[in-house]
Amino acid sequence: MIKAICTQGKGVDMDRARRLASQFEVKIITTLPDDKEAMYFLLDKSGIALVSGKQVLKGDFTRLLNRVTNGHLPHEILLKATKPPADIYEKTVRAVDCTAGLGEDSFILAALGYHVEMFEHNEITATLLQDAIIRGRNNPQIREIVGRMNLKKGDSKELLKELDYKPELIYLDPMFPEKKKSAESKKKLQILHRIETPCSDENELVQAAIEANPKKIVIKRPPDGPYLAGLTPSYSVTRKAVRYDCLVYS
Repeated sequence: MIKAICTQGKGVDMDRARRLASQFEVKIITTLPDDKEAMYFLLDKSGIALVSGKQVLKGDFTRLLNRVTNGHLPHEILLKATKPPADIYEKTVRAVDCTAGLGEDSFILAALGYHVEMFEHNEITATLLQDAIIRGRNNPQIREIVGRMNLKKGDSKELLKELDYKPELIYLDPMFPEKKKSAESKKKLQILHRIETPCSDENELVQAAIEANPKKIVIKRPPDGPYLAGLTPSYSVTRKAVRYDCLVYS
């Protein structure tokens, strides 16, 4: 699906470019072709972006800074849904995000104090997410938060079986179409939906999550959507654009 690795500007890590080219079995170029359909990785000194025509997708946790600073974090809906332990910052409390995507929900969970293991099966998305993690760990504003985030590439159902601990929380976000989108989110979703498809094995994913024996499973749903796998939640937290169904096991 990736057509080539395009390197631009000074200070580009060419060793990284060569590793990406080998991973995706494509060539390295220095000028983006005028192609509205093909997708390219654009690599410059600031990191990696996915480019297709005028659409650009890049992982960037700094865009979430306002949600976790200046007193905004206590108002996060994920805080109300997950209800983390009061002493979460004093010990290691583990969460697993089985549908990591670009890691934005994982970042909020990490800001809440969770040590988040992120699972991402799509190779392109995982590359963008790993790049965002690398940049985040070098950014003093978010270094502490991103330090609690770790990415594993692969199928969540299989990776859940390999866990050597019982997580406090498992988070599931099967993609669903949003009814109302900003212009920015429309552009983001257009290119994201080309590489990521909605979960086709929701029942199996939920069952794998249950078998991992977490204390709680939190599932992101559309406000009027059906319960995932037909499971009635212990409680739900709903806002205008989203609902979180929460299954509590202890």
